[in-house]
Amino acid sequence: MESLVAQDLAPLPNHVARVHYSFFQKYGVIPLGCKKKPSSLVIAVCEEDKNANADVLSLFSSMPIEKRYVSREEFLNYLSIFKEEQGREVVIGVVEDLGESTFSEIAQELPTGHDLLDDAANEPPIIKLVNLLFSIAVKDRASDIHIQPMDNDLRVRFRIDGLLYDTYKPPKRAQNAIASRVKVMAGLDVAEKRLPQDGRIKIRVGDKDIDVRVSIIPTAYGEQVTMRLLDKNAGMVDLGELGMSPALEKTISALISRPQGVFLVTGPTGSGKTTTLYAALQHINTPEKNILTIEDPVEYIIQGIGQMQVNPKINLDFAKALRSFLRQDPDVIMVGEIRDEETARISIQAALTGHLVFSTLHTNDAASALTRLVDMGIEPFLLTSSITAILAQRLIRRICPFCREVYEPTEFEQELLKAYLKQGSGTVYKGKGCDECLNTGYIGRVGLFELLILDSKIRHMVQEKNSSEQIKAEAVKDGMLTLRDEGVQKALAGLTTLSEVMRVTIE
Repeated sequence: MESLVAQDLAPLPNHVARVHYSFFQKYGVIPLGCKKKPSSLVIAVCEEDKNANADVLSLFSSMPIEKRYVSREEFLNYLSIFKEEQGREVVIGVVEDLGESTFSEIAQELPTGHDLLDDAANEPPIIKLVNLLFSIAVKDRASDIHIQPMDNDLRVRFRIDGLLYDTYKPPKRAQNAIASRVKVMAGLDVAEKRLPQDGRIKIRVGDKDIDVRVSIIPTAYGEQVTMRLLDKNAGMVDLGELGMSPALEKTISALISRPQGVFLVTGPTGSGKTTTLYAALQHINTPEKNILTIEDPVEYIIQGIGQMQVNPKINLDFAKALRSFLRQDPDVIMVGEIRDEETARISIQAALTGHLVFSTLHTNDAASALTRLVDMGIEPFLLTSSITAILAQRLIRRICPFCREVYEPTEFEQELLKAYLKQGSGTVYKGKGCDECLNTGYIGRVGLFELLILDSKIRHMVQEKNSSEQIKAEAVKDGMLTLRDEGVQKALAGLTTLSEVMRVTIE
């Protein structure tokens, strides 16, 4: 993110920097910085705004004003940057202002459709702090917020592109107030501090509607709060946007267009399995097909598809929903996750009776999914007659395009290139770190994929109960690219780094 203060200017004085941005929005001016010689406050004024009032800022700051006229677009950009920068700085001020929050402050309800960026300056400090954490997390592209109590302090971390980063350390005395405020927003029991609780919050940050999944658990040092942020405006990803090679995309498109069989996607939590299945459903979603899904929870609404959410309180699980689905004359069924033998068996029976079934499984690679299902109690002959293909996947961080540079690979990285490409050389890249990527060198993520198609050889090996290592070796011999093979190819294409490939893949 670019800085609001120009290179020729000094930072704003605190009493100006902490003025709520709505004040500047109202008067059509934005403070940019200070000039030391002669001392003056430099402001941006929208050249189209006839109502801009710079005098009020001159009186407020007790400094002479130097105007810089800008276009409407530039002014709105300055305003956006000021809001974000002010949010980060105000967290410090809010933390300083935190006293003992009263229950009436914590229990204030969040107005429907309220934009958290529009908080009034007179909001109670605890509400302002929690709202600022949400706002900054969304701006930083965080997928999760972790509020973890420690022995003598409180740690706030954001998960950005799959990794956790320390952000703020509010005072320990704010711990209970923060947890209680989140409970109020999520509609949870504020008085219950001994049992885990789960809830949801709907918030608005700027032009984004965010769905927040809240999990609160009791720990030795107090309640730990974890929140998953889901941007409802982001929309779903098409198959072509997942990062697959054209050849792989074509193969998968053919596999998911079959009239029956089981197509499995495997990988650890947070590897993008659900996103891939949503993309597959979008690809085959036509008026002629009746598509039903059972999920935990429903993350995106797809027009034209019947989507059901599991509900443990009324004993509605994957297996029970699957049985009812079979009486709904479906063509395609998506099961959020195969967690037990019963769900696996019903899914396979559905495929054998002429349905196309999509589901996910938690295994390290594609071949391990077969042995995992056998371990669950599924007979090998049922697997070989129903499963068409298994896609293993990971999400790997993408190099920031704004600071990408070529570098000389280390000796270990050269050995890696030699092992996977039969050559010891190749141009590799890394991100230097800049404001755009928060100095991490990475922006966003891209998928790595390993597709195992059950041909006659693989089916025979499953029947013979061969190990997953033997099945994988045979598939590689027949041309399957492993996750690390794909990773090295993406590193040489400049999409990611070799160190990131080694971090994400297991060989």
